[in-house]
Amino acid sequence: MLHLHSTSPDRWLRQVEENLNTILIDHAHCEQKAASTAMNLMFEYVENEALTATMTEIVTEELEHFHMVLKLLKERGIRFIKLKPGTYGRQLKALCRRQEPHKAMDHLLVAALIEARSCERFVLLRDHLDDRELSEFYGSLYESEARHHATYVRLAMDYGSQEEVGARLDELATAEAEIIAAGYEQPRVHS
Repeated sequence: MLHLHSTSPDRWLRQVEENLNTILIDHAHCEQKAASTAMNLMFEYVENEALTATMTEIVTEELEHFHMVLKLLKERGIRFIKLKPGTYGRQLKALCRRQEPHKAMDHLLVAALIEARSCERFVLLRDHLDDRELSEFYGSLYESEARHHATYVRLAMDYGSQEEVGARLDELATAEAEIIAAGYEQPRVHS
């Protein structure tokens, strides 16, 4: 279960249709950010052996995905360029509490929600893209996004009870749905 409180609006699929190359470039950036997030968690919570071991695996997998997207871009003659980041991740991270253990819980749950939204969007790309290669590519990625989501939720339970984590995840998922509904004017994986 992805713990999302909304589905992606049709607006996003229109952005994809009109700006597929930009979405692909942004996807590469998203994989970099996902690896960076896992790396940051690994350094921030070094005393949590299970978390650091799991983050090492996620960093490796996210970087593999990054290289897969770069290869896809190169094969399609799409130059990998810097993009102005959307506001989605920043808005979610702004909701994180600042005091431990709530800070750790929130950062893990925000990462979980980002992975869940990526998973949902990859399924949409798989099911709606006419480009068979891209459809298969996104179909191959969504399972790892769902697994990462579940992993982050499980790790958050190191910092609070199941009830606390569930309640906070519900709060953050409500806010995430509002962020998605508001959207972002530029085409992004999380716009």
